[in-house]
Amino acid sequence: MTTFVWDYRREYEVERADILDAVDTVFRSGQLILGASVQGFEREYADHHGVPHCVSCDNGTNALVLALRALGVGHGDEVVTVPNTAAPTIIAIDQVGATPVFVDVREDDYLMDTAKVAEVITERTRCLLPVHLYGQCVNMAPLKDLATRHGIPVLEDCAQAHGAHHHGEQAGTMGRAAAFSFYPTKVLGAYGDGGAVITSDDEVNARLRRLRYYGMETRYYVEETPGYNSRLDDVHAEILRRKLTRLPGYLNSRKEIADRYAAALGDTDLVLPRTAEGNDHVYYLYVVRHPLRDEILRRMQEHDVSLNISYRWPIHIMKGFAHLGYGPGDFPVTEALADQIFSLPMYASLDEDTQNRVIDALRTVLESL
Repeated sequence: MTTFVWDYRREYEVERADILDAVDTVFRSGQLILGASVQGFEREYADHHGVPHCVSCDNGTNALVLALRALGVGHGDEVVTVPNTAAPTIIAIDQVGATPVFVDVREDDYLMDTAKVAEVITERTRCLLPVHLYGQCVNMAPLKDLATRHGIPVLEDCAQAHGAHHHGEQAGTMGRAAAFSFYPTKVLGAYGDGGAVITSDDEVNARLRRLRYYGMETRYYVEETPGYNSRLDDVHAEILRRKLTRLPGYLNSRKEIADRYAAALGDTDLVLPRTAEGNDHVYYLYVVRHPLRDEILRRMQEHDVSLNISYRWPIHIMKGFAHLGYGPGDFPVTEALADQIFSLPMYASLDEDTQNRVIDALRTVLESL
């Protein structure tokens, strides 16, 4: 039987009764859209972060789109971010008519090199968008200083960082707004798509609520355009409410899995994940490096272990983003990583026997190179 980098089925068997009860609760409520379950989840997710506002939506990409719009980012504006991220980060910037401006990442932890941000800020810069990647946070102090100095907001991309902390501050609480994804693979995942934006800004909250509902405040009356139909379904909201109570357990399990990988693979020539200073890593992904990455992945398939690469192609060399004007060589760290990184199985319900199978196969492959 093939081992995959992610599998929800064991978790579902453990939580099945509660998940099905959540579905039944919504179906019996008489409210399927923006009902009590959505309202309850938004309140509880905001409380979890210690902020006053959470506005849920239909997916993480639209969480970024709505947040950018609510922060006033639009046509002709520039947003500073990184090319080592999932394409939806950049797609969201493109959808609001803005231009992504890239800085490279750091070689040791793969996160935004904040020392490079100041040199790319221009009079058109309207937002700094750090991506908290693989389960840990970008170094936020320099970004917040730049944001204050230039009068521009910070929007945190927290799709991969539920529950992560940076110098004691929780991911999502260090900027003017933060976007989350609840795609099923996430640390806190639904059983389908979902997203949310959290903020302490009352004006941003009000705009988010209008924008996700056609630009309306009163039913059938549009206050602003373009508006969106971007709502989290009550079924997913109720499931997320239940799973939010189990988030500490998910985080503990991921850290235990990461510790086992580190103990079992620390004597190999793999480059294992490094936790940046001040960070509490939640290991959304367990990303390792090796110069013979592709050969390793091929041989692991022979052991019925299917691994993943996040991300094989840097954003700036993709054909779909050629209009941005970047090319090979512009961001050497990102490009070097793209040739070497790959992810080992990482999910809270990964059992020790399956993990040992992956470790044994990987050690065998590494020894045969």
